[in-house]
Amino acid sequence: MDSELRLKVRVNPRSSQDRILGYESETGKLRISVKAAPVDNAANDAMIRLLSKSLSVPQRRLRIVRGVKSREKVVDVDADRSVLARLEAR
Repeated sequence: MDSELRLKVRVNPRSSQDRILGYESETGKLRISVKAAPVDNAANDAMIRLLSKSLSVPQRRLRIVRGVKSREKVVDVDADRSVLARLEAR
């Protein structure tokens, strides 16, 4: 049974590679770097693709609910909390 999971994310655009940098326990944010520039939604799209692949969740089940034009974002994931174990295993 799926439920909605909310992730706080900090995105660093124009990086050398797309990757998940880790979880900041003091801020409660997942740090992600993407190669794409923050132009025409390219960095957001790259972040969604990376999260989709890392969580093994279809892209349509990820949605930016806050921070579309900011580095600080809130992303809803329509999936079970067990998907977080996939991030922790990295």
